[in-house]
Amino acid sequence: MVLCPLAIILFALLIVGLTAHIPSFEELEHPDNKLATQIFAEGGEVLTTYHIENRSYVTYEELSPYLVEAAVSTEDSRFYEHSGIDFRALARVGVKTLLLHNRHQGGGSTITQQLAKTLYPRGELSKYGSIRRKFKMVGVKLKEWITAVKLEKNYTKDEIVTMYLNSIEYGSSSFGVKAASQTFFGKNPSELKVEEAAMLVGMVNAPTRYNPTRNYEKALARRNTVLERMASEERLLDENYEPYQSRKALRHALDSLKSLPIDCAAYELKDHNSGHALYYRDMLRRTMNATEPQRSKYQYEEVYRADSLRWVNDDFYGWLNKHTKPDGTKYNLDKDGLRIYTTINYKMQVYAEQAVAEHLGKDLQKSFWGDLKYKTNKPFSNDIDAKTRDRLMKQARKTSDRYRAMKRDGASDNEINKSFNTPVKMRVFDWEKGSVDTVMTPNDSIVYYKSHLRAGFVAIEPVTGFVKAYVGGPNYRYFKYDNVTQSTHQVGSTIKPFLYTLAMQNGMTPCTKVVDVPQTFIDEYTGTTWTPRCTDKDEWIGKTVTLKWGLTKSSNNISAYLMKQFGPHAMAELMRDAGFKNHIDEVNPLCVGSADFTVMEMIAGTCIFPSGGIYAEPLLVTRIEDNMGNTLSEFSNKKKVAISAQTAYLMVNLMAGVVNEGTAARLRGKYALKGQISGKTGTTNDNADGWFIGYTPKICAGGWVGGENPQIHFQSIALGGGANMALPIWGIWMQKCLADPSCGLSENDTFSVPSGVSGAFSCTGTDDDATDEVGGGDSTDTEFFD
Repeated sequence: MVLCPLAIILFALLIVGLTAHIPSFEELEHPDNKLATQIFAEGGEVLTTYHIENRSYVTYEELSPYLVEAAVSTEDSRFYEHSGIDFRALARVGVKTLLLHNRHQGGGSTITQQLAKTLYPRGELSKYGSIRRKFKMVGVKLKEWITAVKLEKNYTKDEIVTMYLNSIEYGSSSFGVKAASQTFFGKNPSELKVEEAAMLVGMVNAPTRYNPTRNYEKALARRNTVLERMASEERLLDENYEPYQSRKALRHALDSLKSLPIDCAAYELKDHNSGHALYYRDMLRRTMNATEPQRSKYQYEEVYRADSLRWVNDDFYGWLNKHTKPDGTKYNLDKDGLRIYTTINYKMQVYAEQAVAEHLGKDLQKSFWGDLKYKTNKPFSNDIDAKTRDRLMKQARKTSDRYRAMKRDGASDNEINKSFNTPVKMRVFDWEKGSVDTVMTPNDSIVYYKSHLRAGFVAIEPVTGFVKAYVGGPNYRYFKYDNVTQSTHQVGSTIKPFLYTLAMQNGMTPCTKVVDVPQTFIDEYTGTTWTPRCTDKDEWIGKTVTLKWGLTKSSNNISAYLMKQFGPHAMAELMRDAGFKNHIDEVNPLCVGSADFTVMEMIAGTCIFPSGGIYAEPLLVTRIEDNMGNTLSEFSNKKKVAISAQTAYLMVNLMAGVVNEGTAARLRGKYALKGQISGKTGTTNDNADGWFIGYTPKICAGGWVGGENPQIHFQSIALGGGANMALPIWGIWMQKCLADPSCGLSENDTFSVPSGVSGAFSCTGTDDDATDEVGGGDSTDTEFFD
C-alpha cells in the first residue's frame, strides 16, 4: 500500500522532468530575488537601504550556529541524511495524514524543497477551478521536488541552509535572516542568542501570527516549541556552541531558556522611513539617476557648465545612466543588491540627527508656537497680506498627493476645494509623541505642517572633502524635502568671510584698522543709491575698529567698506574658486548676503579655511560593489588651491573672534565648548533664514534653519537670528562628538600656522578694538575710508 503511492510519485517525477520547464543551473545561481541595496557608513555599519523587499544576504560563516540548529530541528530533522526529498517523511504524511486523517503530523517538505518553493514562487493558482487547481498544484509540487534535487546536486548542505535562511520572510517587512535579525533584535545574525534564533525560526511558518510585537503570547509559545525540538534532537547548544554533556544539563538549560521573556526592545520596523542618513540616501539616488545636462533646462549658463563638467569628470554623477549590468540592462537600486560605501561617519551622523531633533523638538519649535499666537495670517508673518497667503496655500495644495490624485481622477476645482475643507481622520507629526491621530481639514493640515520649522545640517572633513554627516530636515517620515542640496536659501552674513578673504589676500590682516561709518553705493547707470542697513550700536559709529572687530560684530558697515575696495566681481570669482556652482549676481548687496546657495555649497566653501586654502569637492561615496562583493566603481574627488595657506590662517583667526567674543559666543558659554573653534552666524531679512557655520582643525560643519516659505519666520531677531536658530544644532552636535573618542575630535586639536604668518595678533575683536584713534598706529595696518 505504501510502495504503490511512492511508485506513482516516481513515475510522475519522470514525466515532469521530461516535459516541464525546470530551472537550469544558471537560473538556480541567479534567482529573481529582490535584493536590497545597502548603504554603508565608512566603518562598515549599514545606514539604510533601497528596497522593494528588505532583503540582504549573509554567508554561512555569518550565521549563528543556533540559527542552523534551530532550522534543522524544526523544519527538517533529517536534513543531513536526504538528498532533497525525504521519502520517509513523505511516507509518514501519506499514511498518517492522508489515510488516517491525522493532520497534526506536519508536512513532508524538506528545507531544500522549501528553498525551491521560495526561490521560484508558485504563481497565482486561485484563478483556476477546483479540479484544475489540484492538478496544477501536483505539477508545481513535482517541479519543486526536481528543483530540490538539483539544488542538492549543485550545493553543499551549508550553502542550502544559508540560502534558505536568506530567502524566507520573517514578517515586519523583513526578508532574509539578516534583515530579520536587525529588525527584531538590532544585531547581525552572527550575534544572535539561542532564544533569539529560536524565535526567528519559529516565525517562518506564520510570520504575522508569531510576530512578538503583535502576538506576544503566541510568539513565546512558538519559540519554546522550537527550543523543545532543538533539545529533543540534541541540537540545543551552550554559549560556546557545544552540545550539553548530560541530559540533566540539557533539561536545565531548556527550562531556563523557556522561562526567558522575548526581548524586542531593539525592534525597529525597517521600512523606507527607518534607518539613518535617509535624506542622504535620497540625495544619492538623485545624483546616481542624473541625466546628461541639457542647456534648455537651465536658467543660468554657469550652472549648466558646472553640471556638464560634473557629468564628464564625476563618474558617480549619473552613475545609473553610465553603467549597465553584464547583460546590458540598467542597474536597479531597489532590486539588484548593490553595496554603496559612503564617507559618512556613523556616530557623527547619529549625533547630527539627534542634535537637529533635540534643538527643534525640545526648544525652538516651542518658541515658534508661542510666536504664532500673535500672527494674524498663521503661520505667515503679520506683514504678509491675505493675497500672498492664499497664493502660498494654493501652491501647497497643488503639490499635495490629495490634489494630484483628485485631478488625475477628473475632479473639478469645486470638488477639490470642498475636499480640502472637509474634516477627515489623519495621523500627523508630533515632536513629543512622534505622531498623533486627529481630525482636521486638509487645508488645516497644510497650515499645521507649514508651522513646523525646517533644518539642514552637513559636516565635511577639511582637505579630504569627505561628507561625514548629512541631515536634510527635521523628520524624514513627515518632511521628505531635503534642505541641504534640494533647495537654496539666502545666506546672510555667513557670506562675509569670503569678502574678508579678499582683504587678507590684498595685504590686510585681522588687526587692520578702518573707520566704522555707513556706506552708500551709487549705481553708475541709474544714479540710484543703496546704503546697507546699519546693525552697529550708535556708540560704535565713527570709531576706528579692526577688521576682526568688524567680522566679530558682523558689521554691515565694514562689509560695505570692503566691497567698495574690491568689488562684487572679485568676490564672486573668489567664491567660484571655493566651489560655489549656483548663479552669483555680481551686485553690491552681495557683501551682506543677498545670494542664495545650498547648505552643501556653504559648508564646502567654508572648508577652505580649516583646510589651509584647499577646496575639495564634497565626496559622497568611495565605491560601489555588486551583490557578490565585486567592485563596480571607485570614486575620488578633485582638489584645488582656492586661496593661500597664509590667507586661510588669517581667516581662521578672524572667524575665531566670532566664537570667542561675537555672535557665536554661546558656544563658549551655554555649550561650554573649549579648544580652537572658528565660525560665522548669519541672519537674513525678516529673520527668514538662520545660519551657523563653524569649524575646528578636523571638521567643518553647519546648517540652516527656517520656515518652508520665507514668509514663515520669527518676529524678533532674538529668536530668529542664526545664533538662536542654527547655532545650537552645531553646539549640541559638537558636544556629542567630543564626548565620543571614536569620532576622532578633541579639544586639543590645533590649527597649523603656515610659514610667513605670526601665530598671534594684538587684536581680539572685542570692544577694545574700537577706539577714537584717527590715523594712529602702524600706517601699514591702518585703512581709512575715501
